[in-house]
Amino acid sequence: MKIAIEGCAHGELDKIYETIERVEEYLGSKVDLLICCGDFQATRNVQDLSCMAVPAKYQQMCSFYKYYSGEKVAPVLTLFIGGNHEASNHLQELPYGGWAAPNIYYLGYASVVSIGGIRIGGLSGIYKGHDYMKGHFERPPYSEDTKRSVYHIRNLEVFRLKQMKSPIDILLSHDWPRGIHKYGNVEALLRKKPFFKEDIGNDSLGSLPAEELLHELKPKYWFSAHLHTKFAAIVRHQANDNEEEKVTKFLSLDKCLPKRKFLQVLDITHDAEKSLELEYDLEWLTILFLTNHLMSVKKNSQFMPGPGSSERWIFSPTSEEMSDVLERMDNNLKIPLNFVQTVPAYSSDAKNNSSPNTRQSIVTSNPQTEEFCKKLGLSDPLDLLNKLLGPQASPNVSLNNSVPFSPSQATPDKSDVCVKSDLSFIDSETSSPSSCNVSYISDIDSPLPKKLNRSALFLPPPKNDLSDTFDDELSTKSFSSQNSNIDVSQTSQDIEEKLDANTEPTTTLPKQSKPRTFKRRNEAIYRSTDDDNN
Repeated sequence: MKIAIEGCAHGELDKIYETIERVEEYLGSKVDLLICCGDFQATRNVQDLSCMAVPAKYQQMCSFYKYYSGEKVAPVLTLFIGGNHEASNHLQELPYGGWAAPNIYYLGYASVVSIGGIRIGGLSGIYKGHDYMKGHFERPPYSEDTKRSVYHIRNLEVFRLKQMKSPIDILLSHDWPRGIHKYGNVEALLRKKPFFKEDIGNDSLGSLPAEELLHELKPKYWFSAHLHTKFAAIVRHQANDNEEEKVTKFLSLDKCLPKRKFLQVLDITHDAEKSLELEYDLEWLTILFLTNHLMSVKKNSQFMPGPGSSERWIFSPTSEEMSDVLERMDNNLKIPLNFVQTVPAYSSDAKNNSSPNTRQSIVTSNPQTEEFCKKLGLSDPLDLLNKLLGPQASPNVSLNNSVPFSPSQATPDKSDVCVKSDLSFIDSETSSPSSCNVSYISDIDSPLPKKLNRSALFLPPPKNDLSDTFDDELSTKSFSSQNSNIDVSQTSQDIEEKLDANTEPTTTLPKQSKPRTFKRRNEAIYRSTDDDNN
């Protein structure tokens, strides 16, 4: 299956999906899954903007609200983790994961799911040592401190992930595992990011818990973002007796901006007998069930059980425990399509929108979380907070949608790429090859088109060295279509201008409005080397 990996989304969903559409046209095949590695910015309305840890001048609605409201439907199944620039009040509704919008799934604080037999795990947030041992104590209205601490990862989620014993194919984190630079081209990294030198020198670049997970779980792939640069590495794990050497291919990508390497497409072998639908992972569900008593919503430090403890401290589940949890799930691990709006979405009608200075909205109880916790017997952190601090006042809202969404509700149109209930795709009209800042990696040999820009559309060279797979120091070329000569590193807007200057192509895209241009709204805060500002 083809999986597109994206770095920091920063709310630019329209641009990301537009880019994927161009890639699909070029490849002549569909992308099955999009994975976003944080800073997704799932803002539904202006109240959500006030809960996002960015300066007020960078609080912009972007395009997620269109997918939340139903104005648009994500053309490809999308999976994402949280970063350090998020609508935290929204994501707190889904601590164990859930649909943030139709066809857009959030992995929660930490989670493992599967699709087509490929197991994908994720850890949301970034690491800060002073909050690592605390419980999930934050809730709106956030102070300037809790607006940031709410996205700092906690030891509970890391402890739970460490209990996983079955192989994981893909693991996601927003910040890099500490020390990952040692396994890649650090000289090239410092040429692009010279201010990393001090952190690399004192071995503080990246997340310590992520480093522990990397060497504990040894996934086949690890994808990250956060530091706004493309960086690849190959980690060869030390093999134990009678064990084959395991290798992790690490890749971090840039943020979604023109001329940036923010998207990469991979071919990963999946189980052809399984449908490309999201499913819960039984081992992970069992670990959640067995460790539910460790959930804390208090600000004081909590310690995970360990050797010498009087209580159980290894929660890798037995087959009997997993069978019991499977019964709790009614022997059905498919993730239900039960998205429901919980707050009103932003509207172009100014009368329905509050000022950005409007006080923060409360965290609303999400029916997805309620259903999941009831079925599995888990504690909802929001419910625990309400019992500890008292319930919040219920907002007076009017929702556009109060019933679960099914992808089959989307009306196919020739100008759209829609998703059916079986997650197959409806073909759209195509034009002469267009391009964008993406890469393509295949695990199988494929012939290259003539005059291919290998730095933008990347297939592995015929060498056996795994490091060649993620090599990004390739030569730049251009390719010719019937009526245009287009540099693949250009933006879609540049491409359209060149096409307009030449004769009309024999096959054209449906007429669309001019794409919205990018705004470097985060330029100032991203110059800082403080992790909270990346």
